[in-house]
Amino acid sequence: MKNHRLSVPDDDEHRVLQFRPRTPAAGKPASPAVKAAPLQNDLSRYEQPHDSAQDDFRHRMLTNLAALAFTVALVVVGFWLATSIADLRKTQDCVLMGRRDCATLPSPQG
Repeated sequence: MKNHRLSVPDDDEHRVLQFRPRTPAAGKPASPAVKAAPLQNDLSRYEQPHDSAQDDFRHRMLTNLAALAFTVALVVVGFWLATSIADLRKTQDCVLMGRRDCATLPSPQG
C-alpha cells in the first residue's frame, strides 16, 4: 500500500474575503445598473373593485364547494383503494400458504 501523506494546505487556499456592498463611492455618479427601483410591498395591485363583492362571494363559495366535493371524492377513492389492496394482499397470502379456501363467498340472504 502506498503511504499517503497529508499535504498541509497553503495559506492561499484558505483566504477570507471581505464583503463590501456595491454602493457608489462619494462624489462618483451612480451608474444606471446600480440604481435600485423602489420596492413596493403593498398588495394594492391585486385588489379588486368593491362594487362586485356579491358576485365574488358567490363565485368563491361555488369554488369552495367544488374543492370540498373533489377532496371528499379523493378521500373516498383512496379509502376504497386501500381496502381493496388489503383484501387482495390477504387473498394472495392465503394462496401462497397453499390453502384452498381463500376466496370468500357471499352467503345467501334468506
